[in-house]
Amino acid sequence: MIGVVYLGNNPKTQERLKYIPGRSVKITTAYKDAASICTPHIPNEHFILFFEKSVRTEDVTAITYIRKHCPDVYIILLTNSLDNEERTIYQKCGINDTISNEASITDLNKKVQFISARENILFNDQDAKYKILKFKIPMWKRLFDIVVSGLAIIFLLPVFIITAIAIKLESKGPVIFKSKRVGTNYTVFDFLKFRSMYVDAEQRLKEVSKGHNQYAETTEDDKDSKTVITSPLGDEAEQAMFDMGMESEMLISDEEIMLVGDDFVVAESDFNKQKEEEINNAFVKVENDPRITKVGRFIRKYSIDELPQLFNILKGDMSIVGNRPLPLYEAEKLTVDSSIDRFMAPAGLTGLWQVEERGKGGNMSAEERKQLDILYGQTYNFALDMKIIFRTLTAFIQKENV
Repeated sequence: MIGVVYLGNNPKTQERLKYIPGRSVKITTAYKDAASICTPHIPNEHFILFFEKSVRTEDVTAITYIRKHCPDVYIILLTNSLDNEERTIYQKCGINDTISNEASITDLNKKVQFISARENILFNDQDAKYKILKFKIPMWKRLFDIVVSGLAIIFLLPVFIITAIAIKLESKGPVIFKSKRVGTNYTVFDFLKFRSMYVDAEQRLKEVSKGHNQYAETTEDDKDSKTVITSPLGDEAEQAMFDMGMESEMLISDEEIMLVGDDFVVAESDFNKQKEEEINNAFVKVENDPRITKVGRFIRKYSIDELPQLFNILKGDMSIVGNRPLPLYEAEKLTVDSSIDRFMAPAGLTGLWQVEERGKGGNMSAEERKQLDILYGQTYNFALDMKIIFRTLTAFIQKENV
């Protein structure tokens, strides 16, 4: 069994960790003691260390020391927020994961169970050198992917040829569309599809998605209301804001905290709301997209446009079943702690949210989609993969435009 250690002096966290089912959590406030506890005393002994974020310089010293003396310990940083600079620094000195320092007992237990279930993947006792622990695809899944994708390419070769000819006859441009996608462990790779749009489709994305994004959450109040800003910086700041296009005004209470940047002044509550909306609306899906060609509509309806991804699977970029690899602009909005787990799983041609979305007629929010991705990453197995493949095949002809 994996040992659990807590390093920090937050009494609330200490109390919650005591109630993790079936675990005896060792608590310390000294990083050298934590390193001593996390040093294996028997073969294949492993530890999870919950590290409470404190002063950054002191944290870096502590984590570096622990990582040096305990190369295989899985370090989870307990924090309520990290900016980009902090995230880079903490990752470089050796943390493997993060979780909110206000996480419930249930959330803490789920994290421990998730790591414990993948002990043979996340820990490698033959490699005592420092490393960043990453998700590795199980051998059974990789062998299945190679056999199935190889046979499918051979069997579907006539479909590849006919589709390529049809695309070339209808519109100018390459037959295969390549885009950078983010898969397992935030790995970026060239994602292959048959081109189903006109060649300037990506440049027109912002134009056509405005007001047509199925996943964007808007209300009538959002459309009609104006944000009123009263600048605390005086008339000159107000004029500067006007010159930059910030023509609306904002009413701020005396207690409101203002965030002042190089080119903006905004209330903290509005900034947080905007950030939350950006995360919730990370997935872009345009209904009745005018950028799609006639051939494109046909191959999308029957999922033929996805067939080149069989080469991605054969190469090892993806799996037959997994979480859909995301475009860069979507993935960068899912680097917050609540979304990281979706990338600790295989990237796939089809997956749990795809079959569930078809069952709901294409009506699924970004949050529902993200949670299904996380659920798959925590629970996937051979039986679940076969079930998803079967449901994908039975829904091959899509009656809804999803």
